[in-house]
Amino acid sequence: MSKMLLLIITNLFIFVHQIQSSFAILDPVDFLALQSIRKSLEDMPGSNYFSSWDFTSDPCNFAGVFCSGERVVTLNLGDPRAGAPGLAGRLDPAIGKLTNLTEFTVVPGRIMGALPATLSELKQLRFLGISRNFISGEIPATFGVLTGLRTLDLSYNQLTGTVPWAVGSLPALTNVVLCHNRLSGSIPAFVSSTLTRLDLKHNNLSGSIPPGFLPSSLQYLSLSWNRFTGPIDVLLSQLNRLNYLDLSLNRFTGPIPGSVFSFPITNLQLERNLFSGPVQPFTEVAIQTVDLSHNMLYGEVSPLFSAVQNLYLNNNRFTGSVPTSLVDRLVAGSVQLLYLQHNYLTAVPIQPTVAIPVSSSLCLQYNCMVLPVQTPCPIEAGTQKTRPTSQCMQWKG
Repeated sequence: MSKMLLLIITNLFIFVHQIQSSFAILDPVDFLALQSIRKSLEDMPGSNYFSSWDFTSDPCNFAGVFCSGERVVTLNLGDPRAGAPGLAGRLDPAIGKLTNLTEFTVVPGRIMGALPATLSELKQLRFLGISRNFISGEIPATFGVLTGLRTLDLSYNQLTGTVPWAVGSLPALTNVVLCHNRLSGSIPAFVSSTLTRLDLKHNNLSGSIPPGFLPSSLQYLSLSWNRFTGPIDVLLSQLNRLNYLDLSLNRFTGPIPGSVFSFPITNLQLERNLFSGPVQPFTEVAIQTVDLSHNMLYGEVSPLFSAVQNLYLNNNRFTGSVPTSLVDRLVAGSVQLLYLQHNYLTAVPIQPTVAIPVSSSLCLQYNCMVLPVQTPCPIEAGTQKTRPTSQCMQWKG
């Protein structure tokens, strides 16, 4: 009898040991941190993300929680499916207790309040994405200790203050997306030689951007809808890997370097700045859309723009005659849009009887010439067909 009992106890011990070995028991610190995070957030109507967060079971099986051993390494809060309702509440400082986290994301929702300063305790963090919520306050300067951080996405929130210089000093960054916030002041120098995407559009950032502030590794740069000032020609000449560039709606000054028209991009957005000087591409421009409108550019329109499908040169100070090659391609239909209104142009080599394709748009209004053809123009071009002679005499380019 005793031998039988001993055998049963031994087998039971082996069975329990196998069960315990089949899954790791979560570290108590991480367990309590997840409980605090859960208490500070709730599902928005229509979301059932937290339905699996039953703390009587293994938290490593919760939706959005991924573990390695006894620690949480990834936390994705909210249903990631497009259009799914998000979460509401605030981010609990207990997030800083999950010190093995390499990825922390939050889906779009109604999470409010400031970013917990304890996020800087996540020294293993590689990916931080909290976009399209209502996060307010400043970006903690202590983020500078997250030396392994590769992606920082805090876009579409209500962040204020400056972009900390410590963030610019992070050595491993590849993506920085801070667009659609209320950030102000000048930007730091970004030192990461692996940074490929920098998106700061729709903020209140200002100041100049000296040469060397942005790495040559950049492929995507959007600074539109800010208040940046000063020349940028030297800096742009260093960023020859760009495949997307939007500097529109700022106060940049100085010339546009000819090298920018050779970048491997499909859209060049430099409109509504204070750029000045002649525009001189090095070779024929192969960019689909070039928008240089609403600047102070002057000189003659280069024939090297003849291959551009959509060319906005309106509201500048261009003079002389429009290149024949540009007009020919417009008539042939390969140029789809050519806006030259509000300049000081004196001639367009086009016959009054020519048939412009329905798919093409041409606007020549308010220049120093009698319009050879009548074409529809955008409403903002106004109703005046020709610039007053007095203005044409004063401006010689």
